[in-house]
Amino acid sequence: MRIGIDVGGTNTDAVLVEGVRVLASLKKRTSMDVTSGIRDALQSLRKGCPFVDSDIDGVMIGTTHFINALVEAQRLAPTAALRIGLPATVALPPFVGWPARLVDAVSARSYLVRGGHEFNGNHIAPLDLDAVRSAAEDMARNGIRSVAITSVFSPVNAEFEESAAVAVADVLGGGTPVSLSHRIGRIGLLERENATIINASLREIAVVIVDGLRTILADLGLTCPLYLSRNDGTLMEVEEVRQYPVATFASGPTNSMRGAALLSGVETGAVVDVGGTTSDVGILRSGFPRESLTAVDVVGIRTNFRMPDIVSIGIGGGSRIRVEEGRCIVGPDSVRYRLTEDALVFGGTTLTATDIAVAAGSASVGDVTAVAHLDPEMVSDCMAEIARRTAVLVDSVRTSGEPLAVVAVGGGSIILPEHLDGIGRVVRPQNYAVANAVGAAIAQVSGEIDRIFLTSDETRDKVLDEARQEAVDRTVAAGASPNSVKIVELEEVPVPYLPGNATRVHVKAVGDLQRPCEPVA
Repeated sequence: MRIGIDVGGTNTDAVLVEGVRVLASLKKRTSMDVTSGIRDALQSLRKGCPFVDSDIDGVMIGTTHFINALVEAQRLAPTAALRIGLPATVALPPFVGWPARLVDAVSARSYLVRGGHEFNGNHIAPLDLDAVRSAAEDMARNGIRSVAITSVFSPVNAEFEESAAVAVADVLGGGTPVSLSHRIGRIGLLERENATIINASLREIAVVIVDGLRTILADLGLTCPLYLSRNDGTLMEVEEVRQYPVATFASGPTNSMRGAALLSGVETGAVVDVGGTTSDVGILRSGFPRESLTAVDVVGIRTNFRMPDIVSIGIGGGSRIRVEEGRCIVGPDSVRYRLTEDALVFGGTTLTATDIAVAAGSASVGDVTAVAHLDPEMVSDCMAEIARRTAVLVDSVRTSGEPLAVVAVGGGSIILPEHLDGIGRVVRPQNYAVANAVGAAIAQVSGEIDRIFLTSDETRDKVLDEARQEAVDRTVAAGASPNSVKIVELEEVPVPYLPGNATRVHVKAVGDLQRPCEPVA
């Protein structure tokens, strides 16, 4: 058995699963400090479905701790960005384009030194280790507690980042966290550097959060392994979370999509995850979220680490409903976590999308008599508006005009119709309201590579085989059972602006967990 927990902006959902069967589930209002809400969810889950602690194989948590810290610009470590790229890369320095409040929050300092590589791994210039040590000495004088190192084309050749990390550690000491960009972002210097700086700024809080979660499990007598959800639909061990907290961003929508695939049996299609305030839409491929291969904005900062390709709209179960000049207006403002207090069907005075769904007969929650007075034509218009805007959003993420299976999950999905015009049938599986927690509980582990290769007609097959094997090896190293590993993504993208038949190859493999992570005790 596994326990899956997913922390959302409104609710914290928890499930107890045995294999792929959901034994128990619950929703709790998300607490301000997040952690106490997780403790409450675990206690309530045990109370509702008593289990023997030794029967739990793992607790899998999808949390908003880290993105919240960045959004709030609080508890971020004083961080330095060390870029290896001179004599190139001087036009746009580190932290360019960052919101001023976040620059201040991380006490930003930046340094540029000679070095870096061409796209094919050749040196731009030798690494200037004396300059690296000098930069590290300045960091020490200025109270820097975390370092982000980025080198030009390091995903192709990481030697300079590794060497610089050793030099920085010699000066600052081995206890200072150092984040290397080739382990975090993709090719694209500025975006990769930004992702690495964000990661570095979260390293201190990652230790505090992980230790806090492990303490909760120990206090409750759970000695099973602890995992956190990664934003590609797989799991991270405790030590990996300490090193790469940025990989937890957007794990909530990803968990919902993985849970939707399991609960519905749909491996290729669209998922609409409807919460209290917004609806998130993404595409499933082989049961996993399609990843965005373009730059992704995170609180106003351009990054390029792996993130699900998600689009959102301000429609949810708590969306306020207004009628202006005969036209139904849905959202974008919402009553959010006060839905069960403010909505008409729960004795409140605010007309919400949930009230409209109940009046239309699409949902049976609360007191249906509280919406009996609503004008049927207005109700029909509002349901049509919700369906229309959702269909437009789904249409914006699909890549063909063929009918597309749509899986609706999340507690707010009761507001969606059974069919979206121009899209197809809407499937709402059992346990749809806690699909996010199910997704966390059944998650696997993964390994991937994203690199530029020089190929030809004669070498292409060999290059792809090597890339597949490296992805498989990384998955096994992450804890997967070798016999369970399979390739779920393989993409080849020619890079026309580079010479020599350069091709960007992205391969992702996944597998079932084989070994436990660091014990809680």
